Amino acid sequence: MRCPSPSIPLEAIMRRHSVASTFVAVLAVSLLLAPVGAQEVGPDAGAVRSAPAAAPASTASPQAAYFPAARDWERRGPAAMGMDPATLQEAVDFAIAAESTAPRDLGIGHYLSWGREPMDMAVGPLKERGDMTGLVIKDGYVVAEWGDPQRVDMTFSVTKTFLSTTVGLAVMKGLIGDVHDPVRNYMPPMVLPPGDGEPGAESPGWGPDRPVHLFESEHNRQITWDHLLRQTSAWQGTLWGKPDWADRPTQDRSEWLSPDRAVPGTDYEYNDTRVNLLALAATNVWRRPLPEVLREEIMDPIGASNTWRWHGYQNSWITLDGQTVQAVSGGGHWGGGMYINAMDMARLGYLYLRGGRWAGRQLVSQDWITMAETPGDVNPGYGFMNFFLNTDQESLPSAPESAFTFRGAGSNIVYVDRENDLVVVVRWIQGNQMDGVVSRVLASVGSASAESGQP
Repeated sequence: MRCPSPSIPLEAIMRRHSVASTFVAVLAVSLLLAPVGAQEVGPDAGAVRSAPAAAPASTASPQAAYFPAARDWERRGPAAMGMDPATLQEAVDFAIAAESTAPRDLGIGHYLSWGREPMDMAVGPLKERGDMTGLVIKDGYVVAEWGDPQRVDMTFSVTKTFLSTTVGLAVMKGLIGDVHDPVRNYMPPMVLPPGDGEPGAESPGWGPDRPVHLFESEHNRQITWDHLLRQTSAWQGTLWGKPDWADRPTQDRSEWLSPDRAVPGTDYEYNDTRVNLLALAATNVWRRPLPEVLREEIMDPIGASNTWRWHGYQNSWITLDGQTVQAVSGGGHWGGGMYINAMDMARLGYLYLRGGRWAGRQLVSQDWITMAETPGDVNPGYGFMNFFLNTDQESLPSAPESAFTFRGAGSNIVYVDRENDLVVVVRWIQGNQMDGVVSRVLASVGSASAESGQP
């Protein structure tokens, strides 16, 4: 198992351990909080494995919850939302002081980190990042913000959450029958760049176009959607010029070209070649560009801005039903991925805080969310990409076990906490400092409750 980013220490998340079976019941933290209301359940998303009891979809009923309109997210003072302003300011100050020390020019940063890998050339866009930025959303209202929340920047592996959401939508609409179906049953042979494909059956790059299979080998035939979503597929091959073995390889170079792979579903390996394979498979299932699907099904309904862009690579173009379409990437490892501002990241977090509902509409099936938040058999700290779970409170000791984060290099982090009705977005923080931010935000809620005499 390997850490997803040199700037995000997640060894604790990735340690194997038993999963706690229940969570602590939710207590109201102020008189403003309403009892939990019943959540509408969307279409069946396939078989769901046994999971720990999940926190309620929110601490406010769907009828009472506030949902921000497009271009208009209401601000309220911390005190009005039952939070201690001074303690909340400590959280903001802590985040600012913990800003990443990596180069702001992410192109330079690439070659100082990932660029030491074989096949290291960036093939998607990279840009300079902005200032340390963040938002705190309490009970749906903005209670703190700093930096430049409107600035569009790379979000690296937070992109994976958008990607898995499009797969969930495909399941909801019946385009994918079950997450445990072999992906091979959904993928046609494709014309890909020279060298792409399975070992020994790559695209030749000469003569007429020769479509290649990506799930035809005995090994790759075993791979299911669930394996790809949980990063346990061990897919073997090359896509967009990036062999699977070239992403985060071991220090022992004699192992790089080994044909041995783990049995699908038995080993967790954070690998962007395989993430990009999921994006390509989802594009084929939808028969549409994924940014178009995401905009129509999620981003427009939740009132996101028109400034986000989901990029692919220079060489990730395919022909789909006679149209030239770019297959997007699932992160910024080799450039590209989701370019987005902090306000839109917060809207994504708020959608999942509310259990996939937005203003009375169930945009993402509750069944899908349950699966996404179910700890994996191999890595209990990871659900579907990119749900980093707080199993046994190892990832964030100060947070409830039911809390989770969407994480990307940088670090870019979206914290979702239903027990406290909180969404926190922090961009360009040292990843191992996030618990310090969370502990202070939670203390601001506890301090205010103590002062008011509430339990």
